[in-house]
Amino acid sequence: MERPSLRTRTGFDGSLIEYADHLVDAVRTQVGQGQALCALSGGVDSSVCAALVHRAIGEQLTCVFVDHGLMRAGEPEMVAELFGKHFGMNLISVDAADRFFAKLEGVDDPEHKRKIIGEEFIRVFEEEKAKLGKLDYLVQGTIYPDIVESDSDKGVVKSHHNVGGLPEDVDFELCEPVKYLYKDEVRKIGEYLGLPHELVWRQPFPGPGLGVRVVGALTRDRVRMVREADAIFREEIAAAGKESEIWQYFAVNPGCRSVGVSDGRRTYGDAIVLRAICSTDAMSADVADLDIAFLSRVSTRIATEVAGVNRVMYDTTPKPPSTIEWE
Repeated sequence: MERPSLRTRTGFDGSLIEYADHLVDAVRTQVGQGQALCALSGGVDSSVCAALVHRAIGEQLTCVFVDHGLMRAGEPEMVAELFGKHFGMNLISVDAADRFFAKLEGVDDPEHKRKIIGEEFIRVFEEEKAKLGKLDYLVQGTIYPDIVESDSDKGVVKSHHNVGGLPEDVDFELCEPVKYLYKDEVRKIGEYLGLPHELVWRQPFPGPGLGVRVVGALTRDRVRMVREADAIFREEIAAAGKESEIWQYFAVNPGCRSVGVSDGRRTYGDAIVLRAICSTDAMSADVADLDIAFLSRVSTRIATEVAGVNRVMYDTTPKPPSTIEWE
């Protein structure tokens, strides 16, 4: 499907870089003398939004990173180091894992999970607003595919936590500077704004985090399995020099168990699915062509190093008919 042009999406008649400057001015006009709170996940979209809004309004921006217990290995530490120390932004980190797991206990419907995570994010921000005083705007890294998938004339594909997951009674005005852009355009603007290459070109990570990479009801143990398997997969991708070749790669716990064998004894453990895809805008995706020797090495490491896992599979389905994420 041919994607609409920048002009069609935004009404702006100019280049992408000129549009970036236009966005800085637009944010400055929207916020005025107000105070803004940025929902910073450490992913590409929210990071570019944070940099863009910080350029527009400086100290009027406060970034809040919510650790919902569903992050990849090393993510919370990376966010604190990069945005708090390196960029010198006003950054508040909130450990909210217990409250998220309590809200999500026993919930297995993917749309319900996304909406719970989205609403809980907002509630955390509202609480931070109460502590910080007058904060008028919530900055979010919504991008164009989020809007398309959350509000299609053919029905909702999946509710994104920052679109379909928002409660109706939010106490903020939204500021979503890149909501008419595709992922590749957001990356280019990130480079223009001076963000590190390794951040701008890191693989996408969904707002609900590992919550949508554990199919069905969440438990801390199932999330742990996905986190550890994902870390091994990312480590092996990097060691093989494939980071620049693959747009997104991750692990999923599909919610099924199988019989295995370890040290001559029967096991009954969880399965892990690996997914690696190539794309530019997230609207369509092809499966990455990973050789069997590489996949065998990764699978063996995961099955032997991640407690509770005894089987690993590779997802070979493109988008469409599948979505990139499993939920």
